Amino acid sequence: MPRRAKNPRRLVADSRLYLWTTRHSHRRDEDGRPVDCRQVLTLTPQPSGTGGPLRIVFADGPGRYVPGGAPLGSGDVGLTAGAHLNLHEPGAVRALLDAALARGWQPEERRALELDGWPLLEAAASGSPADDD
Repeated sequence: MPRRAKNPRRLVADSRLYLWTTRHSHRRDEDGRPVDCRQVLTLTPQPSGTGGPLRIVFADGPGRYVPGGAPLGSGDVGLTAGAHLNLHEPGAVRALLDAALARGWQPEERRALELDGWPLLEAAASGSPADDD
């Protein structure tokens, strides 16, 4: 039976359970029109209430790509001349989680945190921890 795309997926990392989802969104301009594609990966520590969600945001920009239709897959994010990941792959999600943890994210903090995903991308795609720039 195929997985329902809107249902959160489970990820266990270092004996901790997370639920994760990906979604595509847009910022709205002053007239309410959608502009600026964004791909958002959300990781929520479990059980519920034990930590705030982490939102890793990949916003479209020069030298970057996020899914916005063909020819890209729905979870593809990357640099036009460099690293790329598919946010539907559990290994990519785990690599981004590890990079965020290396940068200091603490899952037990109860507040939601939003991080720019681009500084995490190279480390996650290479499989090495994120360096402090």
